[in-house]
Amino acid sequence: MVSILEKGGGTFKGIKLLLCENPLPPIQEAVVAAQAEVPQSNYYTEPYSEPLRRLISERLGVPDRLVHINAGSELILRQLFDRFGQRVHLLTPTYPLFPEIAQQYTETRLPAEDNFAFDLEDLGLPERTTLAVIVNPNNPTGGTFDMSPLPGLLTRQPDTWFLVDEAFIGLAGESVAHLVSRYPNLIVTRTFSKAHSLAGFRVGYAILPERLANDLNSRNDAYPLARPSQAAALATLQHEDKIRDRATKLRGWTEQLAGELQALGVRTFPTETYFFLADFAPRGATELAERLRERGIFIKPLKDPTLGPGFMRVTTALPEDNARVVRTLRELL
Repeated sequence: MVSILEKGGGTFKGIKLLLCENPLPPIQEAVVAAQAEVPQSNYYTEPYSEPLRRLISERLGVPDRLVHINAGSELILRQLFDRFGQRVHLLTPTYPLFPEIAQQYTETRLPAEDNFAFDLEDLGLPERTTLAVIVNPNNPTGGTFDMSPLPGLLTRQPDTWFLVDEAFIGLAGESVAHLVSRYPNLIVTRTFSKAHSLAGFRVGYAILPERLANDLNSRNDAYPLARPSQAAALATLQHEDKIRDRATKLRGWTEQLAGELQALGVRTFPTETYFFLADFAPRGATELAERLRERGIFIKPLKDPTLGPGFMRVTTALPEDNARVVRTLRELL
């Protein structure tokens, strides 16, 4: 089991850059809505978070019967891998949870020499692949895929489930949620933790073929969310214009941070999100992360043997914290 401190930073006091957490707090409307529900917490929410399912379906243009909500997208992903994770195919580097929870997996490496760009038209799956996973925007690279080849993949591989994880879709990329009703082997997962800044509220959801949605809902807690969590998610969805404005601000901070690291001689890779990959070679990322932590900055080395020992995923913090990170790195490098 991964330690709590390694997983989420525990009670670490300092700048935490290791979990792709949004450095901006929830929008005020979400905070107010959550606070208003606290005195009502002796009552359950509506079964299966019905108001939130209905609003999600309206926003995405999908029937609400295809929406499944749970306490964080990681729980949903684990349920899906329990069902379909016998032979998984990943586009790597990828979200580290997936290799951990797959029973077996194969991989297509995204080429670092091409800034991790990849044409899905070229995706080949081994025989008997049960689940193919596409993370869009990708984590940890921050890049996006052209999703136009996906319908062809779904048609050519009818016996393989395709999971498109859109955890960061609020920042960039082309959603494919509207395709779920047309393809019986497509699943889309999403979260309110990233662009919407609700990681601590634990709200995730999936768009699924009806039979699978019914199965997950029937086996799930009928009241998966706390009242404040549901209220915060509803309020945030009703103010997506603010989320889009914040996404623009976050990308600007990220671009500036990457540029300042480049000025220190660090190689950084293009991104469309609020995090990016950086190669600190010839400095080893493990040693560097330890020295940063001693100075109140918590970040983890990527530890991808194919890429090399210098790689770390860097998440933007607030501008004043980014300035401290850059000052510290200037001293260490």
